[in-house]
Amino acid sequence: MSDMEMPGVLVSAFEGPHGICEDHVGDLQKHFNLITMKEFLENKTQFNRKIQAIYIWGGKPDINRELLLSLPSLKIVASAGVGVDHLDLPLIASFGVKVANTPHAVSSPTADLGMALLLVSARRVLEGYQMAISPATENFCVNWMGHEVTGATLGVIGMGAIGYKIAQRARAFEMKILYHNRSRRKLEEEEAVGATYCEKLDDLLRQSDFVMLAVNLTPQTQMMIGRRELGLMKPTAILINIGRGLLVDQDALVEALQTGIINAAALDVTHPEPLPRDHPLLKLKNVILTPHIGSATHQARRQMMQNLVESILASLSGLPVPNEVLLK
Repeated sequence: MSDMEMPGVLVSAFEGPHGICEDHVGDLQKHFNLITMKEFLENKTQFNRKIQAIYIWGGKPDINRELLLSLPSLKIVASAGVGVDHLDLPLIASFGVKVANTPHAVSSPTADLGMALLLVSARRVLEGYQMAISPATENFCVNWMGHEVTGATLGVIGMGAIGYKIAQRARAFEMKILYHNRSRRKLEEEEAVGATYCEKLDDLLRQSDFVMLAVNLTPQTQMMIGRRELGLMKPTAILINIGRGLLVDQDALVEALQTGIINAAALDVTHPEPLPRDHPLLKLKNVILTPHIGSATHQARRQMMQNLVESILASLSGLPVPNEVLLK
């Protein structure tokens, strides 16, 4: 089958920070004629009716009304990852276009990173590394200490697939696990990981030594951790965010970190990404930042690609779409 006979799939680019993974291109081209945004914009009349799917990688390409109007044959928007806050779902649905994501591929690696950030921040690993390699270091101080993880209380906000896997991992550290979610888990699921449900977020914040954000960004969860919520946390507590940057009021977080309202923060996500180079979070010693790498493993990213291919092919064949995102 020639490229032009294959279904046309719009992608951001083949190179650059928002390009699709180079290792995946060959697999994708077995099924689709990949058309970059640059190619499409330079010759819309050639490609507009051929494009039947949009393959979103790293949040790109952007989907707006103008793009949707220009793609009359579009059937599905397939987006890598679990979060869909970058998509206007009602707008896309109004064009009769389906949306799919890849929630199962990201849950384990993101939970792994959440625990890594918890451990690194608790034991001050980054500060310790800098001390160990500094030319100015002559002695290691015996009284330089971090915080114990074993037996500590972890509060998980968002007990979906990722949050539950975090609880599974935390149980191995003999942690006391609290969780807050829009709906309570089944009793047997709670018992399996030793988790206690907190109907009120405030109760979780007051009791937790570590607070882990693993919730999706929605209008209801945006800025859910602000000055008031930070003030409820223990002064020794550490905030870990593996969800989305906008879950947290970053100005309030900076203030809380500078004044000792909380002890530290470990953030895989911020708003924007990356932060401006003069942002105060970049200058604080009690902050660890990583570049939104929750799902950044070779295995997870390949699984994401395969899941997207399955969803696109199902949509084009008129079959039920795996991992279809439905309007609520």
